[in-house]
Amino acid sequence: MAAKLRKGDKVIVLAGKDKGKTGEITSVDPKSGKAVVDGINIAIRHVKQSQTTQGGRTPKAMPIELSNLAIVDANGKATRVGFKMDGDKKVRFAKTTGDVI
Repeated sequence: MAAKLRKGDKVIVLAGKDKGKTGEITSVDPKSGKAVVDGINIAIRHVKQSQTTQGGRTPKAMPIELSNLAIVDANGKATRVGFKMDGDKKVRFAKTTGDVI
């Protein structure tokens, strides 16, 4: 099945501690149904110091469920994603505006 949310998409969080925040998808794991969005679902990870890197507490974006994300349309609002044929190509479009993503 074609992916509704892909790497590089601008999304808004629908549920959870970061509800209402927007960000860009950096990676998607379709098998687990999760995506990493920069600046969203931040956790503090403790890193041990090594010869090349400084140790300490570093913020890291953790995966978030795809069901809690919605793509942002041209108006800046959350929208669902549909598929249609554009000539001989299958394209994604925003259900609210009808624009091709």
